[in-house]
Amino acid sequence: MKINSSIATLPGSYLFAEIASRVSAFEEAHPDAQVLRLGIGDVTRPLSPYVARKFADAALGMATQEGFRGYPPGEGYAFLVEKINRHDYSSRGVSLKDSEIFISDGAKTDAAAIQELFSQDAVIALTDPVYPVYVDSNAMAGRLGEYVDGKWTRAVYLPATAENDFEPPLPDKKADVLYLCYPNNPTGTVLTRTQLKKYVDWARENDALIIFDAAYKAFVTSDDIPLSIYEIEGAKDVAIECCSFSKTAGFTGVRCAYTVIPHSVMGLDGNGEKVSLNRMWKRRTGSKNNGVSYPVQAAAAAVYDTKGQEETRQNIRYYLDNAGVILDTLRKGGLSVYGGVDAPYIWMRTPDNMPSWNFFDFLLNKAHVVGTPGAGFGPCGEGYFRLTAFGSRESAAEASARIIGIL
Repeated sequence: MKINSSIATLPGSYLFAEIASRVSAFEEAHPDAQVLRLGIGDVTRPLSPYVARKFADAALGMATQEGFRGYPPGEGYAFLVEKINRHDYSSRGVSLKDSEIFISDGAKTDAAAIQELFSQDAVIALTDPVYPVYVDSNAMAGRLGEYVDGKWTRAVYLPATAENDFEPPLPDKKADVLYLCYPNNPTGTVLTRTQLKKYVDWARENDALIIFDAAYKAFVTSDDIPLSIYEIEGAKDVAIECCSFSKTAGFTGVRCAYTVIPHSVMGLDGNGEKVSLNRMWKRRTGSKNNGVSYPVQAAAAAVYDTKGQEETRQNIRYYLDNAGVILDTLRKGGLSVYGGVDAPYIWMRTPDNMPSWNFFDFLLNKAHVVGTPGAGFGPCGEGYFRLTAFGSRESAAEASARIIGIL
């Protein structure tokens, strides 16, 4: 049996698996150390009690004849799709059809799978630094060429650093697909409507597709920051949007998300004929996915109820306040830090240009604090370090103080 060499030859291990391995080895060698984790972006606050009750009620209902549900609809239950459309899009002046919204078990799942719609020779453009899944999924498909000196030879890299205010340039060569994530993971930065429009205009002018990851939109507090790419004129013709309940409602352990593919988003087949990506995704989903369970979708729908919104927003506010504590402490300590205002991530320069994995080990050994090395997000992440605001208020304050204390 011949293997998929594109997977077998992927460099290193998955970023967060490597972090977990190093932390585990440290804790085994130092069992008394109190390690504070500001690394992986996993939530820590409990679900909204209201949402949890709806989740439990739906699960208990499955034990009754009238409440039992079998296979869910492949695209999701209508009651959830309708609420998503009404609250996340119609309320912001975006007109979508329910048939353009697909429920799934995670934005990561969809962001990784969406590349199955692309041709093998499609050219992929990526912001740098970037969430690793966009890169790895295309590399596994054999679409990115060879990995040489920290870069894939067929990928188009768009640097987003402090020098350009984290606004990546437009591709300077032919690209078929552009991945954007805003609010951004890992930098915690955002794009205004005016800034985002230039990417939409570029995609329209170049017959390109944008994959827009809006997983962190619930953290936006600034008025001029769009929560959806479809708030930008013309985006419905060139963009697919992935969203998630993981960070919005603490569903990292529950698993529910959705992807929007407007009917007007088209690709070209081998004969140069236009094909609906919505139709392709629906066909793919029908073959590969049996849907998200009824209790999970009932819980997700409860997020949009008045009580659900009130309680989930309290958690969002808590995390944003944590980010403010980290930002304020690190800035007072003289460090250069970015993000953390409309996102749960703080992106900091490593002191004295220390390589980011060296800084990871230094921080773990000297301060017993875990973060994420910027180099794990791409070449332009070198010299940076990501911290998350998903811990407790106490750990955010203590970890920040420890970082300043060893520098």
